[in-house]
Amino acid sequence: MLGDIWSSSELTSEKLGITEIKLSFLRENGILKPGIHWKSSPLGQKKPWKPKALYNINMCREIINKFYSEENYKIAA
Repeated sequence: MLGDIWSSSELTSEKLGITEIKLSFLRENGILKPGIHWKSSPLGQKKPWKPKALYNINMCREIINKFYSEENYKIAA
């Protein structure tokens, strides 16, 4: 784990039980918010700069659980 809070997309997706593609989808579509659920990590990266995202697993878990429970409610209704 990178520090106490932020984790790689690989570890985060594993801990949350979703794919890295789904994690990226949630980030790119604004479900996961920058600075709260994820942040960029430019460490050791050279130009052209394409930073990797680091995730707060606990905050992501909360929003993903909420997101999926709302989706299930919409389907059931």
